Amino acid sequence: MPPALPDLTGDVVDLTAAICDIPSVSDDERALADAVEASLRPVGHLEVLRDGDALVARTDLGRPRRVIIAGHIDTVPVAGNLPTWRASAEDGTDELWGRGTVDMKGGVAVALHLAARLAAPRWDVTWVFYDHEEVAAEANGLGRLARHHPDWLAGDLALLGEPTGGGIEGGCNGTLRADVVATGRTAHSARAWRGVNAVHAAGEILDRLRSYRPREVEVDGLSYREGMNAVRITGGIASNMIPDRCVVTVNYRFAPSLSPSDAEAHVRELFDGFEVEVTDLAGGARPGLEDPLAAEFVAAVTAETGAEPVAKQGWTDVARFAELGVPAVNFGPGDPLLAHADDERCPVRQIRSCAAALEAWLT
Repeated sequence: MPPALPDLTGDVVDLTAAICDIPSVSDDERALADAVEASLRPVGHLEVLRDGDALVARTDLGRPRRVIIAGHIDTVPVAGNLPTWRASAEDGTDELWGRGTVDMKGGVAVALHLAARLAAPRWDVTWVFYDHEEVAAEANGLGRLARHHPDWLAGDLALLGEPTGGGIEGGCNGTLRADVVATGRTAHSARAWRGVNAVHAAGEILDRLRSYRPREVEVDGLSYREGMNAVRITGGIASNMIPDRCVVTVNYRFAPSLSPSDAEAHVRELFDGFEVEVTDLAGGARPGLEDPLAAEFVAAVTAETGAEPVAKQGWTDVARFAELGVPAVNFGPGDPLLAHADDERCPVRQIRSCAAALEAWLT
């Protein structure tokens, strides 16, 4: 039997703690998916569907518009920070500590809480809880749903419960990873003049990165910061051999005004003269805040929190909704700078305020 979740309609902070306390590191989400399904099946106003460890629960009230509210149930590996605990910060703020409290089980708890509470929302709602967000893009559960069941993700606006500090973050940057390869010729290190050192040749790649100046790009009123960085270097065969190959892995975060093909062309131009192999590429998403339904949501959240929308600087699954033609924004509790941190923690008031703002808008 899956671990039991507390009453979904009860305290949303207790629900967050219970969800976090069921470990669900990527590739090991089954127990939490089973618990979510067991908790949603008895909710009479919802149709519950499942694909692998992804669950969809939706109303069918004949409303003229449909909103999608989504969140991933997996986390990065636990680092001695489960089970969760409550503690007060220096300023007296009540915080929930532990893996997943920020990224992003606070947002998942808000969605589960409201999915059970709201039998007659003003729009039909599709609640999505999916697996494998924290790993390679091809394994992503939301992407799998889009391939297998695109009709399950049909809607007029999507809200993704990624941590935003309780405000709205519009769109997201795209991301590209590429291996930039310097080549040489192997020789015995005692006779180095007979070879060509590929690790030394890779210095030119690093020089180009050092002199690169990333842009700050305004897109539909929000400012996105780009980045071009080496994130890994590999090379060498043995300690007494001149290496004939060195690979610098580069990560390019690009503004949503660029298409994936534009981003790839930019990277290839920057590293002209070197072999470039793109290993991962996902486009960004424009803010989408000009959509009337999104604008109404922004007004509701701003009234509750006083925070104006800002750009999402990382990549999130709002980009997948953008590919499906669904405007999407990020909205959830937790400081995104604490995502994946060993001291991951979320202010209790943010979990409650996100639930209150979303419930007010939906009703």
